[in-house]
Amino acid sequence: MDSAITELHIKNMVCDRCVKVVKEVLTAQHVPYKSVVLGEVTLEEPLDGARQPALREALEAEGFEWIDDRRSRLVSQIKNVLVELIHQGDLSEMRVNISTFLAERLHKEYHYLSSLFSDAENTTIEQFVILQKIEKVKEWLVYDELSLSEIAFQMGYSSVAHLSAQFKRITGFTPTQFKKLKDHRRRPLDSI
Repeated sequence: MDSAITELHIKNMVCDRCVKVVKEVLTAQHVPYKSVVLGEVTLEEPLDGARQPALREALEAEGFEWIDDRRSRLVSQIKNVLVELIHQGDLSEMRVNISTFLAERLHKEYHYLSSLFSDAENTTIEQFVILQKIEKVKEWLVYDELSLSEIAFQMGYSSVAHLSAQFKRITGFTPTQFKKLKDHRRRPLDSI
């Protein structure tokens, strides 16, 4: 680890609440920051080596992991970009080709990103995207604000049948059966 750092890469930051919690940890540790976004913190001043262990421990106590190596940071960036796209982004972007989207956003060849992700996560980027999309579909089904047809369109599925088949393959339930469940079995995004 560098003796003094001005940028942190944090694993398991998957939502706005995570950003808020990381800001709270930084404030409690008296670490001034310029910005906190999914997976990344820019500090106002270098953090010396003596204060790093306490900050690392405080972040871990909240379920985050400070990432030191370049490959792990890139895998975390891939996840963050995809989570942001699927859960918080402009849903019209869901109709874009994920490989092109990632390559452009991260300025790396998709083949390299895909190989790195598969090696580190033991799953493909495509499977990660599917799991994230299914969690978003579950959320919309529970809130019951959109029809299944609208959900399929918003999530970039070619048809309701395609969404339903994929949903059943992943969850074991059709979307209609899932809506009727009392326990909706949603998963935290950082566990996907």
